[in-house]
Amino acid sequence: MTVETKKIVEVDLKLCERQGVCIGIAPSVFQFGKDGQLEILEAEPPEDMWDAIEDAAAACPLNAITLRSK
Repeated sequence: MTVETKKIVEVDLKLCERQGVCIGIAPSVFQFGKDGQLEILEAEPPEDMWDAIEDAAAACPLNAITLRSK
């Protein structure tokens, strides 16, 4: 029996400066909303998106993005 692992994307909006680096790396996960705030499109992304999200988190200049196990 295989246990399915799930992960959650979180963004600390107090840290986020809306530079958009994450959107460039993972546009299917992040976008800017009408209010200019960063929005998460896939809060519980499938496993095939994890690498891109981890890359986006690593590239975030303020370390505002976290991908953690649920």
